[in-house]
Amino acid sequence: MTPRVLITGATGFIGGHVVAAARATPGLRLHLMTHRTALAASAGGPGVETVYGDLADPATLRGSCEGVDAVIHCASWIGGDEPTARSVNDQGTRALAEEADRCGVTRIVYLSTASVYGRGPFTGLLPGQAEPAPASATSLTRAAAEQHVLAAGGVVVRPHLVYGAGDRWAVPGLVALVRQLSAGVTGCGARHSMIDAEALGRALLGAALSPKEPAGVYHVNHPEPVSCSQLLSTVLDELRLPWGATGVDVAAARERLAGVPYALHHLGMLAVDHWFADERVGQDFGWEPGEGFTTAFARHAPWYRRHLGGGPSR
Repeated sequence: MTPRVLITGATGFIGGHVVAAARATPGLRLHLMTHRTALAASAGGPGVETVYGDLADPATLRGSCEGVDAVIHCASWIGGDEPTARSVNDQGTRALAEEADRCGVTRIVYLSTASVYGRGPFTGLLPGQAEPAPASATSLTRAAAEQHVLAAGGVVVRPHLVYGAGDRWAVPGLVALVRQLSAGVTGCGARHSMIDAEALGRALLGAALSPKEPAGVYHVNHPEPVSCSQLLSTVLDELRLPWGATGVDVAAARERLAGVPYALHHLGMLAVDHWFADERVGQDFGWEPGEGFTTAFARHAPWYRRHLGGGPSR
């Protein structure tokens, strides 16, 4: 029997990588849910069907899960507009989970975020060791979305920092920080969980197709955390940014950033551990994490240089 998988947010950052992983997997039929953004021509082809659905309008979800074996839910509203975030993330996910249940879908996988835990430090944190304490409208409503999926017996995936082609937040935020500082940050050993978007796409697909029938919360990141200093030096070197030769410690960086709230926010996160552990992922999802951050980021550096205007591609 040919598995049928519905992917929401198929045109988004992570959703696009799930689609790529699915297209590389023989014997799947894909239902790609889209809202407003047209799917690229390359997303079509044999075994691919486009489904219209708007999480902010639950009526449009009716029938979207018909004939589907698994749902990979990657669509989220990310921004400061709390009413929209609640409509899309909370109420929209509830409507999708209800529609999946009505249609007899046996597996729903939700892409959440480790930011539902709030501010750190988190050192080797395992699922179940801390309760969510979201500090933003986005995280609050995504934590609410998790509950709808968990109530349906589904899988919740919480990555921390996701990088790769399509990233508009993680690495661009780091670059904005060092531009504001005109220097890198040295001597900062705080550890961060990282995951390549391609590897995350494979993990989400693995959760949907795994014969082990996983359920509950999983932390999906590369098993080796990256220190703050290593993270920044790798980004500076690979993107050929001019501040790589200059470094300041965290205390000096805080002084330089006084009066720049967004930069202080990024620095505050970077300066404490955000390391999330989970040894079950490989076995339960049939997943390999792939290369570590330094090697994987080098592959993505040309895309970032084009996107950020940091220099020509190699």
